Amino acid sequence: MAITIYETPGCSGCRLTKAILDRAGINYRTVDLSESLDDYRAVKAMGYTQAPVVCVTYPDGRNDHWSGLRPDLLDKYITSAKAQAAA
Repeated sequence: MAITIYETPGCSGCRLTKAILDRAGINYRTVDLSESLDDYRAVKAMGYTQAPVVCVTYPDGRNDHWSGLRPDLLDKYITSAKAQAAA
């Protein structure tokens, strides 16, 4: 499983997304969109205009992505990650 958070400086939703994952003990990768024009363009091409943009890969290989603070989707990912770790 993998999770990447595309963030911008000063983004409260980005900080809260990372805090939720930190509390759950989930590792993630961050990309600062203010430092990478290529990543910024890729996120825009996906249709997103709000940070954070979160991209996940589930154990079954399924990919998902969303923007903004989404505790419901983070909980879904955390539950999957913990189930995979317990298996």
